[in-house]
Amino acid sequence: MSNELTHFDDQGQAHMVDVSEKDVTSREATALGRVVMTPDTLARVLEGSAKKGDVLGVARLAGIMAAKKTSDLIPLCHPLALTKVAVELTPDTDLPGVQISATVRNSGQTGVEMEALTAVSVAALTVYDMLKAVEKGMHIENIHLARKTGGKSGVYEAKG
Repeated sequence: MSNELTHFDDQGQAHMVDVSEKDVTSREATALGRVVMTPDTLARVLEGSAKKGDVLGVARLAGIMAAKKTSDLIPLCHPLALTKVAVELTPDTDLPGVQISATVRNSGQTGVEMEALTAVSVAALTVYDMLKAVEKGMHIENIHLARKTGGKSGVYEAKG
């Protein structure tokens, strides 16, 4: 893996990377994260009694929409034609909280890691927004790239 920062030119100025000469390959990325809350707050999610409605359903849609808008949010990301965005939110009583996973796919000249990370981030923020009236002390943690495939660098899997 190169240590070169590709979003900077020879003069140190930020720029969008030129991917026009890269091969089109099938690419996939999965990101993970979680929202930690009290057992009482999680119980509201499980019961469907949050005042703003279906917390997990709304957060899933927010994550999907965010993946599709990543290039509008992250200045140097390429706009991509995504072929799949799957966001899963799983209540976890042991945490307690909600585990979040986002998998994004496309066939293109650049990867979809940022789209997967953005999907998890916005889904987590949406969970927080929908429950903040009940618990302001929730926290979002451990958002990270778990796996990516495709492209010149091949497969990456996070350790642990």
